[in-house]
Amino acid sequence: MATFNTLQPQRLLSFSLSSFSSSSSFPLRNPFQLTSRVSSHHPHETISFKQKRRQQQQHQTGPGYSSVKSLVETPTRNSVKADPDTRFNRRTRDYRDRTASSSSTLSDSSSGRQAVTERWQKKEKENLVNMTEEEQDKKNKKKRKKKDQDSPELKLRVALDMCSKRGDVMGALSLYDSALAKGVKLGQHHYTVLLYLCSSAAVGVVRPAKSGTGSRTLNALLSSATDEGNDSAELNYASESEVLVSAFNSAEKSGNPFANEDSSFVKDGSSSSRQEDHGIMVSEDVKKYALQRGFEIYDSMCLDKVQVNEAALTSVARMAMSMGDGDRAFEMVKQMKIMGINPRLRSYGPALSTYCSNGEIDKAFDVEKHMLDDGVYPEEPELEALLRVSVQAGKGDKVYYVLHKLRSSVRKVSPSTASLIVDWFKGRQASRLGKRKWDIRSIKEAMENSGGGWHGQGWLGKGKWEVSHTTIGDDGMCKCCGVHLATIDLDPIETENFAKSVASIAVMREKKLNFQKFQAWLDNHGPFEAVVDAANVGLFRQRKFKPSMVNAVVNGIRQKLPSRKFPLIILHHRRIKGEKMGEPINRALIDRWNNADALYATPTGSNDDWYWLYAAIKFKCLLVTNDEMRDHLFQLLGNDFFPKWKERHQVRFSFTDSGPQFHMPPPCSVVIQESEQGHWHVPIETEVNYESERRWLCITRSTSGMVCEDSSTATGNN
Repeated sequence: MATFNTLQPQRLLSFSLSSFSSSSSFPLRNPFQLTSRVSSHHPHETISFKQKRRQQQQHQTGPGYSSVKSLVETPTRNSVKADPDTRFNRRTRDYRDRTASSSSTLSDSSSGRQAVTERWQKKEKENLVNMTEEEQDKKNKKKRKKKDQDSPELKLRVALDMCSKRGDVMGALSLYDSALAKGVKLGQHHYTVLLYLCSSAAVGVVRPAKSGTGSRTLNALLSSATDEGNDSAELNYASESEVLVSAFNSAEKSGNPFANEDSSFVKDGSSSSRQEDHGIMVSEDVKKYALQRGFEIYDSMCLDKVQVNEAALTSVARMAMSMGDGDRAFEMVKQMKIMGINPRLRSYGPALSTYCSNGEIDKAFDVEKHMLDDGVYPEEPELEALLRVSVQAGKGDKVYYVLHKLRSSVRKVSPSTASLIVDWFKGRQASRLGKRKWDIRSIKEAMENSGGGWHGQGWLGKGKWEVSHTTIGDDGMCKCCGVHLATIDLDPIETENFAKSVASIAVMREKKLNFQKFQAWLDNHGPFEAVVDAANVGLFRQRKFKPSMVNAVVNGIRQKLPSRKFPLIILHHRRIKGEKMGEPINRALIDRWNNADALYATPTGSNDDWYWLYAAIKFKCLLVTNDEMRDHLFQLLGNDFFPKWKERHQVRFSFTDSGPQFHMPPPCSVVIQESEQGHWHVPIETEVNYESERRWLCITRSTSGMVCEDSSTATGNN
């Protein structure tokens, strides 16, 4: 095989081109131009470069060779690039021929563009005719959205959202002034964000949006809108704004049209503030300025006839609160009713806080009554404020009322509320209030009718109160006073309704008829005295499922059941057929549970949480699991009955060297309790692993101040 000399094709090519140039009627400017007019036949005849090249090759190499390529066998990359007759160069020439042809056809560029435009418009009309109305609307929305992204109103909205996120009050006011000067039309969202920032600064603390978490207090509620899961309108930014943050940042670098011309004033405002407890404390000057500008912005909102929403009116109420004007703050809530706006819990905060701070106890309870009439229920921060003003005023009837409100809605009180309760019972006024004589039978009947744990008949006894911190024993006895605390029964009708709600939610969320089949299986194989969340047990503090741990818990809980019957074991079927489940010891356990009709395998696509929860509710039995039941599935069940049920039925577990250890439901209801003798026991909300560790307040009177009468004896004496 002949070797290829890389210089050979280049030598032949150069010779050929020089010969071609000399034989032409005129010299070529570019030897690689596409066509050349040669006067071999006719002075105006045009022949292709390929044909002329072939003639030159025959002249150079003789008639025995058809082309230069016959002289070589294996061309190299350089030779291919240099050879104008390769496929690549032929395609390039064809493209240039077509381009040159179209250019000569469209001699007038303006007329060519017009023709293209007409064809495009014709095609668009055809597409519009073929489009459905839904597709047309979608296309129009995209056009409007793209146009809106460049609008000054949207840029202002993004800029204000960023100020709210940073807690930059002065920056937001500067943007507002610049927008007015440029004639930008403000909408509801603009005004809402501005009013929120001004009201927060007027109170003294600006909490940037979405900044941290923590327990909700009434003061935090008033100075920020982060209550109820950050669900305020001014802080729950649309995803559109978040997407445009980067666009706003780039616009800011290139020259934001709303940039602050007088940045010194903003710097003064920001330098006078400081960060404290996730909030920015502002100076007195900034407070006054923000209050003044806030009312101006609200007046402008009304003059522009922009629709007022709950968030805006709540912000105005906060500004009124900063002035100590509770009546104006309460008036904002009443305006919501007139405008058809539903007030929220945060809407009542400013008025309630102002009245409580001013000691106007009657007006404070008027606010609470207005809340209840509107279907808004106070939580612990609001009840704590009412308790504080009642204690300060020495109103024993109001204190008694709030204590029972705390019992029914809060159950366990925070340490700050517990401190207020201690202050009341240690005070002189508390020792003076109470009945010296009462009917024991009527008290017992009242407690039975209420389900146990309280009677609601008022203060019993007189004399000094003794307040102690204590714990409750496994037998339900107070370790301080020896009183046996009550286990408050759950309403059977309420329990049945709860089971139906769980079943209805599970049926909607489960695939096919999986859950209905489970319900039928329970009817055939129940009842059970306990249900075991086997996945939670088998994965306890490890990543691999261990059936042996489930077996240990099953055997352990059987010993605590009256019938010693197997509990119901709920386990997803993939756990049964998973890794190492085919081993003899594991297969023996599965067969044992199946033979006892105690195992139910949930099918693919099912959530086993619904299965073990429903079974435990249906049979009113124990539920063995460490699951806190706090995720979104259990939030669907509400926050009223479910915590009570869980407290009475959940069994927690742990493992020691000797085997599983069970933490049974508390021996009493963990809720504020009022005894037949008028004693009080108050559980304190603290982080504890097990209920036996929980701290309680034990509040008793000396027996010398009590005279109990049996109603039958009292009647006979008369």
